[in-house]
Amino acid sequence: MQHAVGSPLPPPHRPGGAPQQQPGYLGAPSGPVPPAPQPAVPPVPHPPAPQHAPAPQHAPAPQHAPAPGHAPVAQGTDTTGHVPLPPGGPVPMPSAPPAPTVPDPAATTLAVLLIGPAGAGKTSVAKFWADHRRVPTAHVSLDDVREWVRSGFADPQSGWNDHSEAQYRLARRTCGFAARNFLANGISCILDDAIFPDRPAVGLGGWKRHVGPGLLPVVLLPGLEVVLERNAERSGNRRLADEEVARIHGRMAGWYGSGLPIIDNSQLDVPATARVLDDVLARAIASPPKW
Repeated sequence: MQHAVGSPLPPPHRPGGAPQQQPGYLGAPSGPVPPAPQPAVPPVPHPPAPQHAPAPQHAPAPQHAPAPGHAPVAQGTDTTGHVPLPPGGPVPMPSAPPAPTVPDPAATTLAVLLIGPAGAGKTSVAKFWADHRRVPTAHVSLDDVREWVRSGFADPQSGWNDHSEAQYRLARRTCGFAARNFLANGISCILDDAIFPDRPAVGLGGWKRHVGPGLLPVVLLPGLEVVLERNAERSGNRRLADEEVARIHGRMAGWYGSGLPIIDNSQLDVPATARVLDDVLARAIASPPKW
């Protein structure tokens, strides 16, 4: 039996080795089978290879949220690990540190002790300074408190003795109590007194005990000629002899080696002296003097 096209296919082999007969297969012939003549078959033109469709674009992998504390890596930037590198360029100079804040003494509750000889202008400057502050401020003058005593007043012009010393100490304690009371109620206080540097226990030490360590002492010390001229304009028991004024002024010169701030208001009027006092107090608040 001959097939129409091609030679017969050999029977497939079973896994066991015996050939498996396909349906319609009658077995191999006994003799050699001459090859069947092959009909002329015209060549079949091959169709052009199909154009492969472009590979599907894979969706970009979802970006994971950056871990807390790590900045996301920008696309297209030069990176090392997960740390984005800044673009190249000159390194700027570091900026200057901010200037320290200077406290405003006009808006701060303060306790000020204005020291100076008779005729230095302590009372006038203290009143003007207290009148022009933005916070409540009281002025307590030691001379005013001493003059509360009407009968039996120990006038220093009659001589400094134990009686006048006792009234002075009593007036200072009264001023200290008043200052503490004002400060406890949010009211600033400026006191004025003529105390000497050669008696620290009686002068500064007494004020510090009565008012507190936050008291800011400032010395008002113009020249002797100015002090004599201003003392001549005073009246009553507050006007002293020129010799006494010169003696007190000479003792006050010892404040120059004390470390306390000193204002020479020889060429300054009262408003200008009050402005200088504000500047001095601003520095004293930032760096309190040791006394």
